[in-house]
Amino acid sequence: MTMYPFSLPELDYNDTALEPYIDAQTMGIHRTKHHQNYVNKTNEVLANYPQLQKEPLEKLLANLEGLKMEDKDKTALRNNGGGHLNHSLYWKVMDPKNKVDEQLVERIKKTFGSVEDFKKKFSGAAASRFGSGWAWLAEDYNGELAVYSTANQDSPYLKNHTPVICLDVWEHAYYLKYKNRRPEYIEAWWNIMKLV
Repeated sequence: MTMYPFSLPELDYNDTALEPYIDAQTMGIHRTKHHQNYVNKTNEVLANYPQLQKEPLEKLLANLEGLKMEDKDKTALRNNGGGHLNHSLYWKVMDPKNKVDEQLVERIKKTFGSVEDFKKKFSGAAASRFGSGWAWLAEDYNGELAVYSTANQDSPYLKNHTPVICLDVWEHAYYLKYKNRRPEYIEAWWNIMKLV
């Protein structure tokens, strides 16, 4: 669970570790500028709500509509809290030390037929997201796996789902290296996402 005050998570790898698929310059800017900004703004919002600071961020997003906050602060929490959680998982799924998660592979095969079919579905969700957003493998409230995409920094937690794997398809995640070639970035990403 992610608790207030929030901070940028430490990585088990450096900015060059995902080369040549994600360049060091993109890693540095993406993490220390974009992600850090989401952390800062999430802390700023919750600084005004001490009664909410003891709740995990995941739970706050899952119950966003019921929170006693001003609407503008709910929007800020949705965007920035989502951005913090989304990016925190993004860095984890790309950790070069990751190994294939055999249990997850079996669940994927059971749900999607094969790992290749899952990858096609996931890549399709990432490629077809209009504008900025994310592709997800998430577990729904019944424990079933689903692939979908969300806009902006929306998180599966908003649906009371638990994210398992994610891919950032905002241009800041790939533009320095891939320019407007999002499908090329998606294809390259599978080389560094080793869980399946």
